[in-house]
Amino acid sequence: MKFLPGRTVGIDLGTTFSAIAYLNDEGNPVTIPNREGGLITQSAVWLGDPRKVIVGQKAYMSAPDHPDKVIQGIKREMGSETYRYEYGDVTIGAEAISAMILRKLKVDAELVIGPIANAVITVPAYFNDSRRKATQDAGAIAGFNVLEVINEPTAATLAYAWTMGQLGLKKTDDQARTVLVYDLGGGTFDVSAVRYQGSEFRVLATDGDIRLGGLDWTRRLAEDVAQKYMDQGAPDLRKDPHMFEALVQRCEVAKRSLSGRPRANVRMKIGEKNFIAEVTRDRFEQLNADLLQRTHDTTASVLEEAGLKPEQVDRFILVGGSTRMPAVVSMMKKIGGKDPYTELSPDEAVAMGAAIHAAILQAKHHDASISVPKELSDRLENVQQINVNSHSLGTLARDTQSGKDLNVVMIRRNSAIPCSASQKFVTRGPNQQRIRVRILEGDAPDPEACFEIGQCIITELPPNLPDRSPVEVTYSFDVNGRIQVHARELTGGREARTEIERTSGLKQVDVESLAGVVAELAVE
Repeated sequence: MKFLPGRTVGIDLGTTFSAIAYLNDEGNPVTIPNREGGLITQSAVWLGDPRKVIVGQKAYMSAPDHPDKVIQGIKREMGSETYRYEYGDVTIGAEAISAMILRKLKVDAELVIGPIANAVITVPAYFNDSRRKATQDAGAIAGFNVLEVINEPTAATLAYAWTMGQLGLKKTDDQARTVLVYDLGGGTFDVSAVRYQGSEFRVLATDGDIRLGGLDWTRRLAEDVAQKYMDQGAPDLRKDPHMFEALVQRCEVAKRSLSGRPRANVRMKIGEKNFIAEVTRDRFEQLNADLLQRTHDTTASVLEEAGLKPEQVDRFILVGGSTRMPAVVSMMKKIGGKDPYTELSPDEAVAMGAAIHAAILQAKHHDASISVPKELSDRLENVQQINVNSHSLGTLARDTQSGKDLNVVMIRRNSAIPCSASQKFVTRGPNQQRIRVRILEGDAPDPEACFEIGQCIITELPPNLPDRSPVEVTYSFDVNGRIQVHARELTGGREARTEIERTSGLKQVDVESLAGVVAELAVE
């Protein structure tokens, strides 16, 4: 790991809002305000001018007028094989658009703390390899030296332990604690069970949904209000992208209001007529009961995977802006049998945790730029974090008896990482020169029910290999949750070169090219 000259920060790259934080000279995590004075920046990008992009509140407010040029929720497209946007004379994907959000955070933060070089960026625990790589690429395109990507619940746990004064204590001075982090943001959802004692943090189990978040609650409400307007004689706003986006924004305000009041009104002018619809908290919760139940089931699943009963969890921690909804708090109280912990800032906790993790890395690598007190630096250096993988990793193989293809799972989900596993396979014919390994994510035996990350082409096998010669394939997860694949031919004992050909993602030359494009843009 290499640190470049400049500040080191932690970033929460969110679906609806993003934040950037650092450890100040006193050793406290601090969220850095943007140029507008806000501690969080809306993850909306207005791609109107090929030489300039607008990121944040102004872009978000422009969405009803320019729904085809304002990009929102791009985090849900990270790692997508198909998402493309024509911008000027270049075709860009989710990585470049996310990089514009990161660039805004970087440019604004540098006005406050000076030049920034290094970053730790958070991702949902349930992000797979392709989405993690896309996040790393987005950071590089934005001009960051990305040290690591870490899971959002892990970052939240660090922020919690910091707040409680428990981070980096000697194991003999501290008791073991178990927490469950329920992270419901604008577009993604994660649950992680974590046990820590002193300087050791161990994730026990994790699960989530990358397409479940507050956006879905808001759109359900907007669809209901659209129907109420139709009952009053209005046209169906769901068929008009401009009008429906405007309605979604009004319903977002109403949704937040319902967290503190039992009812709210949604007003909108359509043509020459003003329409008004009353929405109640009861109706809102009824509309979204199935979405909340999905989070309930995931939480129960994580407890089961971790081998925990609710009474064995010391704290149920809520982070993410959508946990402000009373129904979430009520549900978690029923699950845990006690009030959930809500004192961490739902919007800032993950970025602060990422900044703490960045400082831990600096302390461990004795980076000269870290300026926190020595006693704190010593405590940070001792912190050990053990995470788990969120998806099983397997390879496609042929069943010799049935002749059918199947997924051979090599590393099960919720295995402690970093980790590796090896499996022996055989060649399919004499004098085979290359082997194609198809890398799959998923638990299902049927390869069609799994996600194919890519292919590993094993070349330079020894000449004249007989049929069914053994080849050992090794899969590994690194600390970032990223995957490496290696292979070794066992007949002659020679190492085989591997090259992963991914089904999605950017090559290094693409990252460098897009970095040049984004660097030349004026970002507001």
